Amino acid sequence: MSIPDPAASATPRPNALSIVVADMAAALAFYRRCGLTFDDGAESAPHAQAQVGDFAIMFDTQEVARSIDPEWTPGTGGPQMSLAFACTDPAAVDAIHADLVAAGYQSELKPFDAFWGQRYAKVRDPDNNTVDFYSALT
Repeated sequence: MSIPDPAASATPRPNALSIVVADMAAALAFYRRCGLTFDDGAESAPHAQAQVGDFAIMFDTQEVARSIDPEWTPGTGGPQMSLAFACTDPAAVDAIHADLVAAGYQSELKPFDAFWGQRYAKVRDPDNNTVDFYSALT
């Protein structure tokens, strides 16, 4: 019989990503196109989240961020984070990229066959964050 290591049970486990957004409706419209699902009416709430297995992707308005930390200010410069979506195959990378660009979102990197063995593309979300789409080359 092994004795549980008390330190192991206290080890933090990542289970969520929080994204601060300027416009909840615009952000959720983008991420819905990427396949995330949200409760009805989430676009008008100050907080929304999508479950992906046991991992939550959470969205909070800038007002929520300021209510937690009154000195919070939006980042400046380039993207503040990058979220990646695995696609079923290379054609799916091309399709999601084409759909998002046709909907008016900015392509950061058109789909290409990367030297590391993936079909890979990047699109910017409404808050200027890059969102990656990839699939193994078959």
